[in-house]
Amino acid sequence: MTGLLPEGFHDRLPPVADAASRLERRVLDTAYGYGYEQVDPPLAEFEAALGARLKAARASDAVRFVDPVSQATLAIRPDITAQVGRIAATRMAHHPRPVRLSYAGAILKLRASQLRPERAMRQIGCELIGLDSVAAAREIVSVAVEALTAAGITGLSIDFTLPDLVETLGDLPRDQLEPLRIALDGKDAAGVAAIAPAYLPLIEAAGPFDQALAKLRTSAHGAALASRLDGLEAIAQALPAGVALTLDPTERHGFEYQSWLGFSIFATGIPVEIGRGGTYTVMHDGGAEEAAVGFSLYADPVLEAGRIAVERRRLFVPEGVDGAAWRAQGWVTVAALTPGDSAEAQLCTHVLGANGPEAI
Repeated sequence: MTGLLPEGFHDRLPPVADAASRLERRVLDTAYGYGYEQVDPPLAEFEAALGARLKAARASDAVRFVDPVSQATLAIRPDITAQVGRIAATRMAHHPRPVRLSYAGAILKLRASQLRPERAMRQIGCELIGLDSVAAAREIVSVAVEALTAAGITGLSIDFTLPDLVETLGDLPRDQLEPLRIALDGKDAAGVAAIAPAYLPLIEAAGPFDQALAKLRTSAHGAALASRLDGLEAIAQALPAGVALTLDPTERHGFEYQSWLGFSIFATGIPVEIGRGGTYTVMHDGGAEEAAVGFSLYADPVLEAGRIAVERRRLFVPEGVDGAAWRAQGWVTVAALTPGDSAEAQLCTHVLGANGPEAI
């Protein structure tokens, strides 16, 4: 009994676990204020059904096992977005659109990546299903920023992208589209020049939002992208001035399933993204697709970077003393249960003295 855990798994101890709970609660409370009501999908589903709906993750990312009751293969979710889409398309198909849903829960991946060695993580997010307009996207991005700010995350930055850029322009033969996508993904200027030189300015346009937007508007494809660029500008204008904005129009890594908009969320001092989102489609039974927009946040990198304040304000209450009045004032009271108990042993910051709480 060594206490060792499998690779990619970890215990979260106090007070960090309490900080994680506060982060989750503040995000969900902010979303609730915008009308996003919480759903709670199960940890596992039938593999075939879950795999058909996965977009942000692949079916091969899921841990699978045989259900001893049904003898069917089940999969533990590697992403919650697909489950929220299933709920909206089935049990809430009758609900007037758009439907606003939030969620929080554990996800499990079969394998970890080099950037993220964790296999078990917490995912928190919001989905607006039934609409992917500029107004809907503006709301989703605003909710994400406000929720993170409410959780105490500062130094936020958002990197926007246009995932279906090549399809939108549609000015190349079909057999050149995939080679061009690959070259654009790799920022391979020579490769792009060999296939479609007119697309080179799209690589060069990546950078600070205002500068990148101006370059795109004056490029050869500016007219064709005008409505998309107007939409991006409207979303950016709705965000607080302190949020840093960048634009990389050709970035598709991790946004392969998004439609006209994708975005990644970063914070100063955290080396990986802490969230991502964008527009996409939800599949209904029969194959029909419904427009949607949403975001997912990942608590682990935020907590590992120490960006959520670890709050401990614990009042040690002597044996036999009722601490109800102090709890009503917002104190965490820890009662002595034995004569030898002490404030230090109970990790308290204050002790109840004759005149009230006294700092230790």
